[in-house]
Amino acid sequence: QVQLVESGGGSVQAGGSLRLSCAASGYLLKNNRMGWFRQAPGKAREGVACIYGATGGTYYVDSVKGRFTISRDNDKNAIYLQMDSMKPEDTAVYYCAAPQYDVGCSRFLAQAAPNYWGQGTQVTVSS
Repeated sequence: QVQLVESGGGSVQAGGSLRLSCAASGYLLKNNRMGWFRQAPGKAREGVACIYGATGGTYYVDSVKGRFTISRDNDKNAIYLQMDSMKPEDTAVYYCAAPQYDVGCSRFLAQAAPNYWGQGTQVTVSS
């Protein structure tokens, strides 16, 4: 059974930073990829960032490029999302996710295939 557990959400002022963590069990990151999604109030869930476990290659949605950094620790079977220069529009529930099938980051973030999901963690950025 796959379990994804996020931690690290909270509140921050605009321009500040937060770091999210996601620990996976029942899913081997080094052979796959994982990533982060977010859902703001009244909006659809969107893919944010993805990382390939084997290579560390990354993929970001345009709105977070240069501000967010996804990383991984294969030994801990975990991924992280460092969020810097945060904006009020980054306010959302952030979800850790892993694809159930072998799809690339682009399709994964487009939610083109089924995913495993964490429970979500709230991130609030005040102006």
